[in-house]
Amino acid sequence: MILDTAWAVAWMTRAASDIAEQAGELGELDRAIGDGDHGENMNRGFTAVRASLTDVAEDALPADVLKTTAMRLISSVGGAAGPLYGTAFLRAADAVSGRAHLDGDDVLALLDAGLGGIEERGKASPGDKTMVDAWAAAVDAARGAAERDADALEVLRAAARGAQHGAESTDRLLAHKGRASYLGERAVGHRDPGAASTAILLRAAAQAAEA
Repeated sequence: MILDTAWAVAWMTRAASDIAEQAGELGELDRAIGDGDHGENMNRGFTAVRASLTDVAEDALPADVLKTTAMRLISSVGGAAGPLYGTAFLRAADAVSGRAHLDGDDVLALLDAGLGGIEERGKASPGDKTMVDAWAAAVDAARGAAERDADALEVLRAAARGAQHGAESTDRLLAHKGRASYLGERAVGHRDPGAASTAILLRAAAQAAEA
């Protein structure tokens, strides 16, 4: 399977719907170890993304959709999530710039670039109990699939599974970044909300490709 601009738009549209549906749950996760606004912020951001993609230019490329997503998130999502996700999608756009059709290797490239942007912007690493834990697990799984010459859909499916496992892994971690880091042992047993929203977004990417 080869992915195109229609897939990128479908990804963000589905992500917006899924984030809206699970905004309350994300907020509950954030209230346990943060300030409680992650769900609200993400919903506001992806509502703006969806509105901006209702009339995509005929000659738009997947990278254009990713860049538009990045700019809307940066401008409309409060807290750390806006700059982090915005940087991720900007880097992802750069990774596939000029390409009208994306294969499995391209999917890996955009995910890997997104991870690099989040790590650089947030100064976080796997094990810090952040969205990096979900994103890094997604990239590892995607790389494994790409190395087996899997197509774009299978790479996305692998990434989605990896992201979910990565998000679940944060339950048992001590936090080393953000507000949760001030809680010490009290943060253990709670899932990082950014890791949870990453899992939602990457699952939406795979589901958009399956549709």
